Amino acid sequence: MNAQLLLIQVFNGLVNGAFYALLSLGLAVIFGMLRIVNFAHGALYMLGAFGAFALSETLGLGFWPSLIVSPLIVGLIGVILERVLLRRLYGLDHSYNLLLTFGLTLLIQDLVKQVMLSQFAVSSAPYTPPEMLTGVVNLGFVVFPKYRLFVIALSLAVCLVTWYVIERTRVGAVVRAATENPTVTRSFGINVSAWVTAVFGVGVALAGLAGVLAAPIYSVDPYMGAELIITTFAVVVIGGMGSILGSVVVGFAVGVLTAVGAALYPPISNTLVFILMALVLLFRPSGLFGLPEGAR
Repeated sequence: MNAQLLLIQVFNGLVNGAFYALLSLGLAVIFGMLRIVNFAHGALYMLGAFGAFALSETLGLGFWPSLIVSPLIVGLIGVILERVLLRRLYGLDHSYNLLLTFGLTLLIQDLVKQVMLSQFAVSSAPYTPPEMLTGVVNLGFVVFPKYRLFVIALSLAVCLVTWYVIERTRVGAVVRAATENPTVTRSFGINVSAWVTAVFGVGVALAGLAGVLAAPIYSVDPYMGAELIITTFAVVVIGGMGSILGSVVVGFAVGVLTAVGAALYPPISNTLVFILMALVLLFRPSGLFGLPEGAR
């Protein structure tokens, strides 16, 4: 493989890594505070893409408004799900959360499939990026689609802002305090329940944002999140459950490694991330950026 093809694969990997980073970031935010694994995250990612498509088809809403509105709608749906369903399971075994969110995944996928068939007469549909992001950019060392560069840049910016808010602001301090010791946090007059709901809403809104960004690249399909979410869970485990920085760094790194690995040796493309996960679990069970259980 020559240098230019390798660079193209690296940039393609960064695009995939952008989606892994946003999705795993949402999962990490949710797990960090609620200690639940949201198996419906992939379906909510798909819902973000479908929301942008539906807003375009029914209201004529363009890409830029949809990039804001669709994630907000997905976040609101997440708030409702947390208030109505997930909250009832916090005191129970984690398997109940897994079963509920897995059931929600199947329900959301089938509902979107039925709506797409009945209202739009399609089982999957393309979604056009804005005209200003069409075409390619010559970076000097490689020519790459403008929209994909935008996806990389925006995803990185959102990930860095989220990390900064969680780690460096008073809002993040409240979230961390509510995570580590909710009883003491309540004694300071902080409504931990409201913060839990808000954090879940933000986490799934990040998934919705990733879905809107992915729609012009992968098209809108009811099952577009089913395969991606498995890799995303592997990314979260490699980075460390609940680690914001780990989710971002490992998300982009896994995207690049799998893309380059697929180019060098295609048969390994679908298994490389799971090989990495197995090695990390073998030598550092808490993840690359996670704290050992006794240090939490």
